[in-house]
Amino acid sequence: MSENSLSQILVEREVGDDLREPHRYKVLLHNDDYTTMEFVVEVLKKVFHKTEKEAYHIMMTVHTKGIGVCGVYPRQIAETKVFLVRQMARARGFPLKCTMEEV
Repeated sequence: MSENSLSQILVEREVGDDLREPHRYKVLLHNDDYTTMEFVVEVLKKVFHKTEKEAYHIMMTVHTKGIGVCGVYPRQIAETKVFLVRQMARARGFPLKCTMEEV
């Protein structure tokens, strides 16, 4: 084996070892007695880019089960979405709780 081939194998191995899937996080909405269903649907459409049908389904899951998954994202995207939901809720005077947890 030539030295060039050996170098190529070592480089490929080193690069391959560093490529890992990023940790993924579920973004969750929690039910409360004050946030309107319409607002939850609006949040799901604007922040999570859900269709009307998808947003309604997730909202009903939150309403009936107490919690619902909005999506699964890499950490920074999940953090941004949680921040945006909290910001929208505060601006409209709702106590909507949005959290994230590692998958």
